[in-house]
Amino acid sequence: MRFVLIGQPNCGKSTLFNQVAGYKAETGNFSGTTVTYTASKVRVSGQVVEIVDLPGTYSLAGTNPAERETLRYLASNPVDVIINVVDATHLTQGLGLTLELLELQRPMVIALNMLDEAARIGLEIDGPRLQQRLGVTVMPLVASKGRGVRNLFVSALRIGEDAILPKRVRYARDLEEAVSSIVAGLDGNSLLSPDALAIKLLEEDPQVVEMISEAAPNAIELLAISRMRLQEARGQEAIWVVGAERHGLAGNLVREVVKQGERRVTWRDRLDSFFLHPIGGYLFLFIILLLFFEVIYGLGSALETPLLNLFLVIEAQLIAWLGNSSLIAQVLVGSLQGVAGGVAIVLPYLMPFLLGLGLMEDIGYLPRVAFLMDGLMHRIGLHGKAVVPFILGYGCNVPAVMSTRLLEERRDRFLAAALATLVPCAARLAVVFGLVAFYLGPRIALGIYIFNLFVIALTGKIISSLLPEDSPGLILEMPIYRLPTLRTVTQKAWFRIKEFIVEAWPILILGSVVLAILNYYDFADWFNLIIRPITWALGLPGEVGVPLIFGILRKELSLIMLRQALGVSNFASALSPVQMITFTVFVVFYVPCLATLAVLRRELGNRDMLLIAGLTVIIAFFGALAARVVALLVM
Repeated sequence: MRFVLIGQPNCGKSTLFNQVAGYKAETGNFSGTTVTYTASKVRVSGQVVEIVDLPGTYSLAGTNPAERETLRYLASNPVDVIINVVDATHLTQGLGLTLELLELQRPMVIALNMLDEAARIGLEIDGPRLQQRLGVTVMPLVASKGRGVRNLFVSALRIGEDAILPKRVRYARDLEEAVSSIVAGLDGNSLLSPDALAIKLLEEDPQVVEMISEAAPNAIELLAISRMRLQEARGQEAIWVVGAERHGLAGNLVREVVKQGERRVTWRDRLDSFFLHPIGGYLFLFIILLLFFEVIYGLGSALETPLLNLFLVIEAQLIAWLGNSSLIAQVLVGSLQGVAGGVAIVLPYLMPFLLGLGLMEDIGYLPRVAFLMDGLMHRIGLHGKAVVPFILGYGCNVPAVMSTRLLEERRDRFLAAALATLVPCAARLAVVFGLVAFYLGPRIALGIYIFNLFVIALTGKIISSLLPEDSPGLILEMPIYRLPTLRTVTQKAWFRIKEFIVEAWPILILGSVVLAILNYYDFADWFNLIIRPITWALGLPGEVGVPLIFGILRKELSLIMLRQALGVSNFASALSPVQMITFTVFVVFYVPCLATLAVLRRELGNRDMLLIAGLTVIIAFFGALAARVVALLVM
């Protein structure tokens, strides 16, 4: 049996999914796209059920990739129950999607989520009345606290077993006549109901029109007649007629089942007067980022030293046992150093970073950051939506580049992708904290991040002046502030940490082994010679060439291999503070990792991928050179 979760962004759908799926979830892309879905198998009342978390969408109109792929999934896959998650605090918007889902005539249950927040703002929702009016089971839910989760899935299982099909809400007579006329020309060869197909045709959904054009050409002729009649009767196109009908019915339902009581004003209602203040908001942003860095540094440095010392003892014992002259000994020591790098250098900083990022996201602060940064996006010639790739970039550049599909114009996608690759991801975080923060302090590490923002803004300004175009403003829905649960924050962090353990860590160990072999056969000098002009100009030791070259595989690898290349466990004994800053700034900017390059190639093509890669090298060189000059003057 398969359940699908469908709802609008920020309705708590993914929180509900995480409550039941945990760490067993698998994330994938729809075929041929970068739109992601998440699936997991769970046990409900003794039965194994597959739960699919489809991307958040405001409708099934097909105006963006998430909407198109959600409708395509429903049209091409057997679904036993649709669980429609609705935000109780934004009931009118949520019910608009509900009415659209009812048109599919699939077994369905409505999960009325965030009832605690609705009560806080004085909303009294008559659930039984809403259930009676829609003819669909309505279940109360507070997903963030786990309330109502079990009852929801037990109810969904019962509805799926009984195959209870809901009836769609009827619209005005002229619209219903148009639907009936089109249905008469359909052959019924689709998982979607005939009524749903007819309504989607009236909405001019491109993929449905293409599908029906081949399967039922008679329906297309009837469609043209129906559209013309509706436009003559209503004075507007059919797509707007359908949307207005849904919106009107949703509004009537809300007026019927919702009573506005006394709203309790709490400290959460007053937060935005501080966090979104035209001046104070940026001050709070700086303070929050500073505290964020201090906490990451404090936790990471407290773990790094004892863990490194432990591995140094193990390494010394291994060398004493095997000697240090044979190839086997070099390979084993290199493997141990790769393991040590992951345990002692990467994970101590990566874990608190991902936990903190998930905490800010679940609290609701990250959309506020997007709002504050919208003005900056326009100053560098980008659409306000480009904030999304930038925020994602701090976790990983791969989904950041993928998310540029949100932007309609190719020029905006290229510029957003180019700048997103300059954002220091979690992998670069290991270099910033493992080298600069650990040896020079977290405030200098924060300075590198601020310098990074300046370089991104300057680069964006230069590129956008070469590719001038007006960018529209940003309409952004602000989720309410919430108190996150420990379980959801840790699960979210675990997904990303698991990616490092499964995908990146083996590359780190393999890279360490390769470097050990290169050193054993004295091949490392040849690699160092390749980029010696760059390292010489930046005042870096010649040995850093190999770490920089192999750092293209994974950015953490440049730091792990640097330790081996310099032959030290304490970087301060081989690098000056200026060299640490210079090396780190270069790593933060230069060629993104192979996974990011692959996504750039898929999204923008070979030419743009090579152009962005070359651009990052130029930016990295001059950025590191500028950082070196400033560091020499200050330090």
